[in-house]
Amino acid sequence: MSYTDIISTIGVSLILVAFFLNTFKYIDDNSKLYFVLNIVGAAFACYGSILLNSLPFIVLEGTWSIVALIGLIKTVMQRR
Repeated sequence: MSYTDIISTIGVSLILVAFFLNTFKYIDDNSKLYFVLNIVGAAFACYGSILLNSLPFIVLEGTWSIVALIGLIKTVMQRR
């Protein structure tokens, strides 16, 4: 397995863990953990896409990470 494969696999795995935990009601879709898993996972997947020079996935994962970050910020601000 190459460095790029490892980075991409970690990222995609984190996103899938967040999806699984949310789907089976182990975490709420507004929880900090859900957003953090998506932010970090998408960031890793975006970096892997950069290493692969795959523009469509760079856009997808970069957007995913930014939207999840905005969701985390909104959630933290609402709880204050």
